[in-house]
Amino acid sequence: MNENSIDLDGNDLSIGIVRGRFNENIGLMMLDACLTRLAELGVSPSRVDSLSVPGALEVPLVLQKLAASGRYDALIALGAVIRGDTYHFEIVSNQSAAGISSVALQSGVPIANGILTTENDEQAEVRAPIKGRDCAEVAVEMANLLRAVARSHR
Repeated sequence: MNENSIDLDGNDLSIGIVRGRFNENIGLMMLDACLTRLAELGVSPSRVDSLSVPGALEVPLVLQKLAASGRYDALIALGAVIRGDTYHFEIVSNQSAAGISSVALQSGVPIANGILTTENDEQAEVRAPIKGRDCAEVAVEMANLLRAVARSHR
């Protein structure tokens, strides 16, 4: 059996990012960490498009449009859903995650899901920069992996 190697070379990749503005300070922390890591991985800033939407429920629709454009090797979803006193947390968390997964599976474009779901602001603040960096790495790795799979099945 052949084992693939992890390829974090982002030199020729185009990445789209969709960030929910609800809990904006968290989303901006994530975006900053994500953009920094993408640059470290060699992704040219001119090949990164970043869009913002009102909240996590709006993220999948914009991801779907970006995926359909054929311009991106991978996409990244960023945002934060922080538990409140109502059932709304579960609805938003579950539906945004389901929507993101659905877009990835239907489009074939890898999506790094960085929509944080936390119990409180403090958890979100601690996780935001870590998740932003992780999403950059996931996007680059998955874009390269799918390219390698496509090459090996020609």
